[in-house]
Amino acid sequence: MTQENDDLINFKEKMADNHSKEVRSMNMSHIRSTNSKPEEIVRKYLFSQGFRYRKNVKKLPGCPDIVLPKYRTAIFVNGCFWHKHNCPRFVWPSSNQEYWRPKILRNVERDQRNTEDLKALGWNVITVWECELKKAVRDKQLRLLVEKIQQNIEPKA
Repeated sequence: MTQENDDLINFKEKMADNHSKEVRSMNMSHIRSTNSKPEEIVRKYLFSQGFRYRKNVKKLPGCPDIVLPKYRTAIFVNGCFWHKHNCPRFVWPSSNQEYWRPKILRNVERDQRNTEDLKALGWNVITVWECELKKAVRDKQLRLLVEKIQQNIEPKA
């Protein structure tokens, strides 16, 4: 019975990933941290609405994806999986949990710390989630984003 359990565990460990190590490595290397498709969608919309911004300002905590200096607003465009959004798109990985759980929880802690630091510096912080940019809800969410930016603060002259 013990040998059967060991065989079953080994089989499950081997079957946890449908890709070879090389293919998985290639797939992961193509995940971009900047200039992602969701970021591009937000940036193009904001530009079309007359907003001018800076990208990935390293001098600010968390290196926000989009910075609107005129409105003193920092925008993070977050992937639901990588930043643990409370939506159906986020599901804890069933394999290699000892790696993924701490990694994702560290991302969440870092996001909270960066938001607090930015607010302490007088910045307004907006997070746009990947799921909010799906075609069915994109237009509404982008209009709400513009309203949030405009409501946060009157632009300085």
